[in-house]
Amino acid sequence: MTQIQLAAARAARRQLSRFASRNNGLRSSPLLCHRVADVASSISRSSSANQQWSNTQYHQVSFMSTEAAKSDDSSGEEMEFQAETRQLLDIVTHSLYTDKEVFLRELVSNASDALEKLRHVQATGTISGSGGDQESIPLEIRITTDEASNTLTITDTGIGMTKEEMVSNLGTIARSGSKAFVHEMNLKAQGADPTTDVDPFGEGIIGRFGVGFYSGFMVSDKVDVRSKSAGKVSNNETEITESNDDPIVWESTGTGKYSISALSEDIRQDRGTSVVLHLKPELSQYSNESTIETILKKYSNFVGFPIFLNGNRVNTIDAIWLQEPKTVDEEKHSAFYKYVSHMHDEPLSTIHFRMDAPLDIKALFYIPSFHQEKYGMGRMEPGVSLYSRKILIEAKSPDILPDWCRFIKGVVDSEDLPLSISREKPQDSALVGKMRKALTRKLISHLSKMMRKEPEKYKDEFYKEYNFFLKEGICQDFESQQQLSKLLYFETSKGMAGELVSLDEYVSKCPPEQNDIYYLFAPSRELALQSPYMETFLKSKREVIFIYSAIDDFVMANLKQFEGRNLLSADRSELNIKDDDDAEKDDKDSSDDSDVAKGLTSSEATDFCAWFQTTLASKVSKCKTTNRLSSSPAVITDNESGALRRMMRMVETSEGGTSSNSMPLPKQTVEINPKHEIIVGIHRLKEKDPMLAEVLAEQVVDNCLVAAGLLDDGRTMLPRLNDLMLCIVKNNVKEESGEEDSKKES
Repeated sequence: MTQIQLAAARAARRQLSRFASRNNGLRSSPLLCHRVADVASSISRSSSANQQWSNTQYHQVSFMSTEAAKSDDSSGEEMEFQAETRQLLDIVTHSLYTDKEVFLRELVSNASDALEKLRHVQATGTISGSGGDQESIPLEIRITTDEASNTLTITDTGIGMTKEEMVSNLGTIARSGSKAFVHEMNLKAQGADPTTDVDPFGEGIIGRFGVGFYSGFMVSDKVDVRSKSAGKVSNNETEITESNDDPIVWESTGTGKYSISALSEDIRQDRGTSVVLHLKPELSQYSNESTIETILKKYSNFVGFPIFLNGNRVNTIDAIWLQEPKTVDEEKHSAFYKYVSHMHDEPLSTIHFRMDAPLDIKALFYIPSFHQEKYGMGRMEPGVSLYSRKILIEAKSPDILPDWCRFIKGVVDSEDLPLSISREKPQDSALVGKMRKALTRKLISHLSKMMRKEPEKYKDEFYKEYNFFLKEGICQDFESQQQLSKLLYFETSKGMAGELVSLDEYVSKCPPEQNDIYYLFAPSRELALQSPYMETFLKSKREVIFIYSAIDDFVMANLKQFEGRNLLSADRSELNIKDDDDAEKDDKDSSDDSDVAKGLTSSEATDFCAWFQTTLASKVSKCKTTNRLSSSPAVITDNESGALRRMMRMVETSEGGTSSNSMPLPKQTVEINPKHEIIVGIHRLKEKDPMLAEVLAEQVVDNCLVAAGLLDDGRTMLPRLNDLMLCIVKNNVKEESGEEDSKKES
């Protein structure tokens, strides 16, 4: 092993010991120690034991585990991992980012950091000796496009760089100068006490990973960095003195080498830095002004310093979500809403808040006055974008809010959210999930508050427009299901047409003995009131919720319970809500002199049910008597939802299926009213005219299917109805003929 390698190993052991002491449990984790031991001690290829490293090459020393170091003598010769610098740079610049346009966001963020550093040292008085010309230069970012030369230049008037800083910041991959600056300023503010975690100077600093600069090589063949430093730290490290160094230029083609030289005298470079991208011929669109303006407004529109593109100010909108909610007036909200939503209406409601758990969050949500999914306009994308320190991380992020909240427009900004190296996605999925839950709870809380304090606005404007999204949330978002259910409104059997009540209001009006919530699906209110399933509820004076769409049926099926009460469909067989007064009334009404009105006896009803089930075995699985009916002969119970069945047929048809190959209707449970004239009449006919009795029984079943919304095609009844009408006509003709014959004989 060479002396250089031994020195590197000893340095690595010392660094690992310090690292382990700051991270409890590292030494007790063999797996982690071995993994640390496997990290490369250098990223440069070693060609000889005494190789010299110049300032133009990139290298770093990695950690070795203490366990590996202890076993040096017994484990044989220690070897170094090797890395091709050119290949590493190629990975950083070409495989890290999803979209090439992100390069501009990264370079503008670097420019903003340079300005923020200078502003800090100016504000704290740690820069001195600057001439009047230097202090008069405004803090700003200027971008120039040149289509003729196919170049793009990003200039800032920030702190600039010396030659040593260029070597350190640009010549070392994954070294963040901004992060190092914040750390250094914190140590000074804390009296060199690194245990206190405060960040008084880093709030405006964007850079974290030290790789954003190299994104410029995605779109350019060559990058020039011209810089003039605002000053350098003096020996006592308490102030920055003015630098008299001439401007310098850093140049590289991204092939693993770079050069630093004095800037030509015919090129002007004031305090700050200019990054000149010599664009690739096939990416000349990035030298177009309108293209650059679009990218700037997408990613960097809220940078804290003015951005000028070819002399024109680009970022004119303030990041109002960072301001105190009480200080933002309606005019600012209106302008910002139109910016983030790309709509021209006024927001129906605004939700502006801050949170510090599970992490620091600043959020601004808007509810538009209408949504864009109606009238066949297609499904909307998520409307909330994720920012970090005013820089766009992910536009229209699907991770911030659940899918049912896609109608919400706005932004969420978090400085604490862990990001991927490319800063295009949040990294900690568990933390993002917690943030998502917290934001969802906040949104539901706002809607609940609007429901209580502004009921008319909630019902007439919000609920009328967005009730479908709330119902979708109940079916998809299990964790928010109960909270969302409190935001729903329905018509009921005791209310007027168009009068809506919430589930809480329904429960408050229930009698003490009622432990369930009843609902009935029907195409309209009129059909619901005429439904045979309503007869028992009308007699017992129980209130029933009316639902009119398939999504409502889904909601009730998924919700199942509300405040400890079961949600039961009116077509369930286990309903037992008939009271004694109704039973006595029915017994009194049924005492009639005619045999038909007396109804079937218990034995006759049992015999009829057996005959009915046997005769219609292909349609009926079970037949039994019921006392829930008064004016209807029969109903089917425990059946599948008619709304869901129709929806399934629609889906099947849209996918190329036909009704002929659709799932057949299962056998049904039929409950008959043994006191009804039709049932009594069929019982009499089954002995006298079995064929007619069978036809009538079939018609009774189909009538029940119609009432339940389960008959797929009513045209199947037409031949039978024609036969029944013909039978009635013939019987009437025979009776009239018999009367005429009797008159003639008399």
